[in-house]
Amino acid sequence: MKKLALALGTAVLSTTAFAQTMEVNTTDSKLEWVGEKVTGKHWGTVNISGGTIEVKDGKITGGEIHVDMTTINVEDLEGDSKAKLTGHLKSDDFFSVEKNPKVKFVITKVKADSKLKNGNTHTITGELTIKGNTETISFPARVNMEDGEMTAFASFKLDRTKWDIRYGSGSFFDNLGDKTIYDEFQVKFNIKAS
Repeated sequence: MKKLALALGTAVLSTTAFAQTMEVNTTDSKLEWVGEKVTGKHWGTVNISGGTIEVKDGKITGGEIHVDMTTINVEDLEGDSKAKLTGHLKSDDFFSVEKNPKVKFVITKVKADSKLKNGNTHTITGELTIKGNTETISFPARVNMEDGEMTAFASFKLDRTKWDIRYGSGSFFDNLGDKTIYDEFQVKFNIKAS
C-alpha cells in the first residue's frame, strides 16, 4: 500500500512539476494597429490589460490575453482630428467600446514550425472575441522561452467584417469611392510573461 501511495505521489509530481502559469507583464507588453483606406491609413495602440500563459515542459499549452479597448489610441493625428477618430473607433460603427470594453484571445494551440518565414517560429491558434463575436484565428509568431520568461512577437492581418465591423466596407456597401475603408487591418503585438 505504501509503495502504491509513493508511486501515485511521484506520478502526480512528475506531471505537475513542469507545468506553470505565467502572468502577462502589462507594462512591457504592447499592441499596435494599422487601418488603411483608399486615401491613406491611420495607426495607434491599445493597452494589453492582463492575461496568463500556460506552459508545460517549456512549451506553451494555452492561455488568455485581454485587451482594454477603452484605451484605443490614435498616434498619427493630433488635436480635434485625433479626438474625432478615437471617438469614432469607440462607437458602434467600429468596436462598440461602451458595450464591449474588452477583447479576449484564448490560445488553443501553439505549434512549432521550422518552415515559417520572417523569423517566425510557431503558429498560434485561438479564439478571438471582439464585440461579443468569437472567431478562430491562426497566425505565425516568434516565440522564445528563456530563464522563466516568455516573449512573443507577431504581425498579421485580421478581416474586421468577421466581427461585424462593416463601416465603410466595400464588401457590404456600394459607391463608397475614396471613402472605402479596407476590410483587413494590421495587428502587431509584443507579449512578455513570467
